[in-house]
Amino acid sequence: MNSNRFTNIHLGLSQEEAIRILSAPLDQLDSNSDYYMAAAHLQNFPGGESEAALLKLLASNDYSQSTRLAQRKAVEVLAILGCQEAIPLLAKCLSSNDSYLVENAAWALKELNCKDQDVIDNLAKLLDAPGQNQRVIIQALTGLGAIGSVEGIKLHLSSSNPGVKGAALAGLYILLKQDFGLEMLKEHLMLPNQMDRQAAIQDIIDANAYMLLPDVLLAPVSPVFRMRAVRLLWPKGATEVEGKSLDYYVDSLIIDSPSSVELVHRYDEEPAIDFLIQEFFGTDFSRCYLALRSLALKDLNDIWPFFLQRWHQDADNDYGAHYFFMRLIGYANNLKQEYLDVAINILLEAIANPRPQFLKSKPAAILSLANIAADVAIDKLPEWLNPKDTPFWEARYAGLIALERLNSNSISLGDLGGLALQSKADPEPFIAFKAAKYFG
Repeated sequence: MNSNRFTNIHLGLSQEEAIRILSAPLDQLDSNSDYYMAAAHLQNFPGGESEAALLKLLASNDYSQSTRLAQRKAVEVLAILGCQEAIPLLAKCLSSNDSYLVENAAWALKELNCKDQDVIDNLAKLLDAPGQNQRVIIQALTGLGAIGSVEGIKLHLSSSNPGVKGAALAGLYILLKQDFGLEMLKEHLMLPNQMDRQAAIQDIIDANAYMLLPDVLLAPVSPVFRMRAVRLLWPKGATEVEGKSLDYYVDSLIIDSPSSVELVHRYDEEPAIDFLIQEFFGTDFSRCYLALRSLALKDLNDIWPFFLQRWHQDADNDYGAHYFFMRLIGYANNLKQEYLDVAINILLEAIANPRPQFLKSKPAAILSLANIAADVAIDKLPEWLNPKDTPFWEARYAGLIALERLNSNSISLGDLGGLALQSKADPEPFIAFKAAKYFG
């Protein structure tokens, strides 16, 4: 539920002010969302004061929408802070008529590793409760090792909801060490709904089904989800899974070619350029990859004016579209000089962009820059491969792929030995592994 990239977004807000907001009457607040904002912000201040303020909020009998929304967030933050004192209140939340509060409470009890059998039994009763998020309930029971809930979980193997069915498959595998059909998760990776595809990846992670990693690579979802699966599932000390080496998996995700994923969607006829670029702004990666696959076959010189218009209009500030714009530039061959200069500047700005939501664009921009402007990339290689200059490991890995490609093209890279030593000593094991394999 938590994303570390976006936790501290209210940088000017102090702990004292956040606690004061939670104690203030609603009619004295600037916005109805202030309670929620303050509760979320206390995640950045672990300790008794923050926990006490959040527990007071959770115990409140105020049924206003503002308070209810903030209570949902407080449940999540208390779990993140590891507040064991919250368990009795979380147990009461399980009987709430707010299904979202119930869902968050179930997740929080799992995160806090609740040992109270009565609470776990009450949680198990929700397996049959209408209107509840059965997927989260199953995940919580599984995480708590609730063997007594096995029969209830089995009933959900026939669920028409793939997210619930997948959670049941993973849960039973975890609790009983029995495979009730994990291969079915391969099909879930290609379902029409992207949320179902992402849920399937989480089910594979939960079940530690590392043998399905080749299928995860092909899933048309964000590379962030697929990379997370590789990092969490890769067996310690292993160099291969299902006949493919570690660097094969990581290279595939860093390069993220649209031809390396299986797509759910197809075009009956070739769409117009404006439609294809608009697809980059959608939330379904299958559609985004399909559009990129089509645009990559075109001469970017022909579509550059429209490309640049959309870039300045909204793509430069839309982190989803931004990523695919970075990828598309990498397919440009023989751009006109006036276009090339602008493209290089766009890529350099993307690589230097400090905003966390644009992190995944950095590796894409590095590889695209290496493809269209080798001389610029060569000058940047020492910076890209340096952990201090480039702390995001996936960007350094992209730098290593760029070095590999440029070197294979017989381009003079200067102190190749120094770059090799730097990468072989990289603190990220994936980079060190690839460097040792490539440089020997």
